[in-house]
Amino acid sequence: MLKSQKIKIMIVAAALVAIAVIVPNTNSFVILLVTRALAFSILVMSLDILLGYTGLASLGQAAYLGVGAYATAILATKYNFGLGWDFWLVIVFGILFSAALAAVFGLLAIRATGVYFLMITLALGQCVWGLAYRWNSLTGGDNGINLRGRPKFGIDLANDVTFFYVVFGFFAVSLLLMYVLVRSPFGRSLSGIRERELRMQILGYNTWLHKYIAFIIAGGFGGLSGVLWAHTAGIVSPENVVLTTSVDALLMAVLGGAGTLVGGVIGTFIVIALREYLSTLVPWWQYVLGAVYVLTILYLPSGLMGIPERIRQRRNALGKPDDPKKLATAPS
Repeated sequence: MLKSQKIKIMIVAAALVAIAVIVPNTNSFVILLVTRALAFSILVMSLDILLGYTGLASLGQAAYLGVGAYATAILATKYNFGLGWDFWLVIVFGILFSAALAAVFGLLAIRATGVYFLMITLALGQCVWGLAYRWNSLTGGDNGINLRGRPKFGIDLANDVTFFYVVFGFFAVSLLLMYVLVRSPFGRSLSGIRERELRMQILGYNTWLHKYIAFIIAGGFGGLSGVLWAHTAGIVSPENVVLTTSVDALLMAVLGGAGTLVGGVIGTFIVIALREYLSTLVPWWQYVLGAVYVLTILYLPSGLMGIPERIRQRRNALGKPDDPKKLATAPS
């Protein structure tokens, strides 16, 4: 492993330790805000597997968050399931249901590329939103489903600090698993598909299957995010699967830096913090947030994680010696 890679891992580990130590000692609002950011970060990282590593920009990722969230709410309110030790089974169900949906959607979307893939995932995501909005007997329609409370099974998840640590644990494990995935030979092949799919096909790789598996994995992690989000918010509604949620996840990944995983987490924290802060100051906070996105795309196309590299390139450019040919021809 390269020295620079080890340094990055140490920085991320130190940041995680700092979050785990500092956040529980703050007020309840900050704890809830960070818990929400951690839960949503799992969705953003799952999207980054498609966007940053496979080169597939999806606008349907909110569908998998919605499936995980609705599965949690329906099982809890209609069947009293998931309120005790069976909470861990709900986690498994949320992941499996969302992965299954991704497996179906992937059969329709993966063969498309570019803007066509983007539009197909958008349409499929809107189908899920339509079901959540219209299937009143199951989803509660526009009113959504209110969860009665968080599970209690030896540990009381109704306690904000306890629930924060549970979400933090799932986030840390998800980050580790996705990091191992993208650094594995399979992840390397995904990067090769992103760079030049035709070349990977010539080398004998089944690029469709690789993208399909990545699509399902991203859907499974999206379902995990949905289960945690349902317990964090306390309510599940069509707002969770609306197009805006997918767009937010996409822009968070781009803001932080696609193809970095950690960049998506940074983007999520920045956007959620800005949204909460700006909404208390001005009624037109959406325009400020939009301006941040536009400026990032124009001046930081590689996201915030690309800033160190740009600084390094600028230093190299400033410290580059003059062209020897110009020095030779220059008048003395």
